[in-house]
Amino acid sequence: MKGTASSCASVTVVNAMATGKGAAFGVELRLRAEVELDPTGTKVRGEVVGHRESPKLVELCVRKVLQKYGKRCGARIRTYSEIPVAVGLSSSSAAANAAVLATLASLGVEPEWREVLRLGIEASFEAGVTLTGAFDDAAASLLGCGVITDNLRRRILRRFELPPSYRVVIFVPPSKLYTSKVRPSSFRSIADLVEVAHKQALLGNIFGAMTLNGLLYSHALNQDHRIALEAISKGAVAAGLTGKGPAVAAIAHPRDVEEIKEVWGKREGRIIVTCPSRGGARIE
Repeated sequence: MKGTASSCASVTVVNAMATGKGAAFGVELRLRAEVELDPTGTKVRGEVVGHRESPKLVELCVRKVLQKYGKRCGARIRTYSEIPVAVGLSSSSAAANAAVLATLASLGVEPEWREVLRLGIEASFEAGVTLTGAFDDAAASLLGCGVITDNLRRRILRRFELPPSYRVVIFVPPSKLYTSKVRPSSFRSIADLVEVAHKQALLGNIFGAMTLNGLLYSHALNQDHRIALEAISKGAVAAGLTGKGPAVAAIAHPRDVEEIKEVWGKREGRIIVTCPSRGGARIE
């Protein structure tokens, strides 16, 4: 019995680490998970193909699904990803969503999105890859489009869509920053202004919220805020640190993409051009 599913990366509008409230939207960078059940075994073995990363998270996701449905068997899970790891693009949320969906597919179970999120978030806490549960990131990765959330209560407060004509330009520095290395105390000084950004997002000012949030978290995490401002100077409608960084994302009209790439190309790092995801995760 086999199952395959994929889930997308997400970009931050409001990071929930300071207040427990967040916002994010999906982008078309994907992680695919393949699960094969082993009726004669008991162990779950994972492999992150092409990356030197631990498979602990996806193994936990598979175990949680098997336990929920009372299945006493082993499994093999492999993941294949085009999402850069540990740079703020929700690679962990995408991995959890894809792993849960692929396991459900291998069992022939119809997924229910709230349960997919619950299982993935529980596994993420156990694996130590999240501070808040990353409900906003996980929901955007699973459902596509954009979500504004209360992460502490695991509620979607509002959904939104970015015009499909926009492009998302992402600058990925050579460094990584794992969530386990982030100290929550770093965000106390910015919490009130992050709350302002969240309220602006709820009012529909997605671009302003994203840019303000990025500047605040760049300061709190000692990241370079000039990268986002460079994109805005070249026509981006919004730009800011995504997640805990160090990646920076910009939303732009197609006509402005080349100028943003040119200014960012003077820095050491990788530039990715993609588009908003409307479909989110899917069983394949």
